[in-house]
Amino acid sequence: MMLLFAIIAGFVLDLLIGDPRWLPHPICLIGNLISFLEKLLRSIFGKSDRGLLIGGTVLVVLVLTFSFCIPFLLLVWAEDVYPWLAFALETFMCYQIFATRCLREESMKVYTALKQGDLADARVKLSWIVGRDTKELSAAEVTKGAVETVAENTADGIIAPMLYMFIGGAPLAFLYKGINTMDSMVGYKNEKYLYFGRCAAKLDDLANYIPARIAALCMIVAAYLLSLDAKRAWRTFKRDRYNHLSPNSAMTESVTAGALNIQLGGGHFYFGKWVPKDTIGDDLRPVEAEDIVQTNNLMYMTAVLSVLVLALIYLLELFVRS
Repeated sequence: MMLLFAIIAGFVLDLLIGDPRWLPHPICLIGNLISFLEKLLRSIFGKSDRGLLIGGTVLVVLVLTFSFCIPFLLLVWAEDVYPWLAFALETFMCYQIFATRCLREESMKVYTALKQGDLADARVKLSWIVGRDTKELSAAEVTKGAVETVAENTADGIIAPMLYMFIGGAPLAFLYKGINTMDSMVGYKNEKYLYFGRCAAKLDDLANYIPARIAALCMIVAAYLLSLDAKRAWRTFKRDRYNHLSPNSAMTESVTAGALNIQLGGGHFYFGKWVPKDTIGDDLRPVEAEDIVQTNNLMYMTAVLSVLVLALIYLLELFVRS
């Protein structure tokens, strides 16, 4: 039961506080570890395809070991000292894992720049939260980029870590964040990372498979509660949920496109190279900056619904086992 309270308290803290810049963030530490290990492992295993594949696999093993073991050992130590210390520490860990408010704040910076008519600034703000090249994007493409990022990260930035928290507490959620952070840093299908990042990318696809689908279903319900087009969200989800290079990313993007009656997806430049992609949704109306606000509302409602549903399942499991 203490785990349930820790998750809910951490979720509420994230909504209230977000990620203040003065507070060291563990995901940044994981990112620094990945950067350090990448340089080290590339120097050890060389530049051959086989060497890069082995090096990338070793990277995954080391990062996941650190991501899980450090929070696990800290919680074991805290439990030995004082149970309430362990509760406070796990609450703080859960709070730092969630990214709900941070995602909203970063995407709203893009919205604000667009509303002020400063397309150049909107492109810069978007580049902070997407991997695509943004220097030549139109206002509509910038808007789509922000909408797609919020939609996709509703699954892997909120719902996925939440699910793993309920299964294995903060340590398992940190293990997931290790996988997700590796994918965001090395999981690209370009010349540099095609082999080195393959293990991380495949593992991320696996880790997000169930959470992405849970997030999409909760998002459809959220669309209904927000008086968005829930019927089209469901139809678009069924039709376009695989219209992405990732097996998971289009799950929530398709729901969002349907709920807002807009078209997302399509090809973009990444690191100067054009990457073709299928479209998601129907081009029923032009996208507008307000779609970023609507997507954030959809994200918040989805997050609240998900924590309620998972908490209910958790309580039912406790009841059955008692």
